[in-house]
Amino acid sequence: MSDLVLRNARLWGIPEPTDMTIRDGRILQHGRSQVGADASEYDLQGALVLPGLVDAHAHVDKTLFSGPWVPRTAGPGLAAAIEYGRVERGKYGVPHPDYIEALLTNMVVHGTTHARSHIDIDPDLGINAVHAVREAVDRLRGRIDVELVAFPQTGLLTSPGTLDYMREAVEAGVELVGGIDPGGFDGDAVGHLDHIFELAERYGIGLDIHLHDGDNLGVYEFDLIIERTKALSMQGKVTVSHAFALFDADPATRQRLIDDLAENRINVTSVAPRKVLPLRDLDAAGVAMGIGNDGVRDLWSPYGTGEMLERTLWFARNSGFSKDPDIELALEAATYGGAHILGLPDYGLAEGSRADLLVVQARNAPEAVMTHPQPDLVVKNGVVTAHTGSLSE
Repeated sequence: MSDLVLRNARLWGIPEPTDMTIRDGRILQHGRSQVGADASEYDLQGALVLPGLVDAHAHVDKTLFSGPWVPRTAGPGLAAAIEYGRVERGKYGVPHPDYIEALLTNMVVHGTTHARSHIDIDPDLGINAVHAVREAVDRLRGRIDVELVAFPQTGLLTSPGTLDYMREAVEAGVELVGGIDPGGFDGDAVGHLDHIFELAERYGIGLDIHLHDGDNLGVYEFDLIIERTKALSMQGKVTVSHAFALFDADPATRQRLIDDLAENRINVTSVAPRKVLPLRDLDAAGVAMGIGNDGVRDLWSPYGTGEMLERTLWFARNSGFSKDPDIELALEAATYGGAHILGLPDYGLAEGSRADLLVVQARNAPEAVMTHPQPDLVVKNGVVTAHTGSLSE
């Protein structure tokens, strides 16, 4: 692999342009260095370099991206949306590797280098969605890494047989166990959490639990999750997605939960909805938070593009952020926060880091979020994988 040199690069956090030399998939050094005659060089002319974007909460298996336009006709509420998706997906061949590949490609060319995707597991699908996503990822030949969560979308207890398929998915190499609204949807908070924690503990893997339940029920479920994390010594291996109860709770309860999350190293993720997570408070307590695109152009919603800078803008706007430090805090959630949650080693722009990065025409990080430009370059493991909106050969 020949050296890659980015000249006149404006690195996030470093005010003056510098050169970056990449060798053997890692950032060798900042500043001028000796490189071989076969080195690939790009003069960035002061363009901004960011670490590769991390989508910490996606549902790529559900997507219809590049496929037919399907008007959403589901009834109101979570249960109606779940049933609508279960009934209608077969009509459109979902999960479809071509649609998944198209979405992942758009994610790649817009700077996403890593993602965590929840994959539907149920008695109708079995683990077919796992195979579909893996096929699509394989087609992209290392341009993006996707970590999978075995997700009981139609319920664990209310959909008999799902637990067996969850176990099959884990034995097939899926990296995490998922869960969904243990009390509000599955009807038995204690039983649901007992099953998924037992499964994760048995196989020595992590958990990522959807928690849309809010108010007192959501707080109760948070306490159950915290209790089990502590009892099973699973600190650092549990993530709560959506986590709407943190928005609903009174200030004292919210702070108590945040302190307990920090103590047990439980992470949270958000997809920038109306119920926005208190990022400033989470950051101050040391709780890692990631941002994700959730579902993109699927039977749940016609919205989304898979572009993480755009999703970061949504989060910043919905949070009421307008000051540069707050906008950068949102970007940190879409980069370093997600990297922490996914357990990515040697992530970032420091010398010695894995060379996953993107180059955008922006003078600073807040401007990159506000304008969310098409990256000029995307680099994965030291190789240019996309250039001005197209995959590189």
